[in-house]
Amino acid sequence: MVFSTPYSASRSHGFTLMEMLLVLGIIALLIGMGTYMMVNVLGDAEEGKVKGDIQALHASLIRYKTKGGLYPTTGQGLQSLVTRPADGPQPRSYKSLIRKEALIDPWGSEYRYLRPGKYNPETYDIYSVGPDGQDGTEDDIGNW
Repeated sequence: MVFSTPYSASRSHGFTLMEMLLVLGIIALLIGMGTYMMVNVLGDAEEGKVKGDIQALHASLIRYKTKGGLYPTTGQGLQSLVTRPADGPQPRSYKSLIRKEALIDPWGSEYRYLRPGKYNPETYDIYSVGPDGQDGTEDDIGNW
């Protein structure tokens, strides 16, 4: 006849509290590490979107100049790609080239346009003020 001790009988029915806490701690650690790594991925994605948007705006400005004969002034801005400028030098021919939503960066600010540019004095600068929303800081992303 085989007798079992109370200790061995209780061990075969489940996990101890300590084992469960250890497993939950490991899971929490893995989730924390994954979240930390995803923050960098999302930041890179927003920066990539801005660079793509700037290239699209650059292409639209070239089309604007090709059809109209000139680039918009700083005062007319990128809005001239959406609606015909009301003041200043008028393009020879006009066609709306983009939607108004295309002028907003991933952080909710409008893309900026300067002609002549600070970084590109022969043409223009197109840039986003970045996540901090402040013009002229190191997180600005532009065509320079």
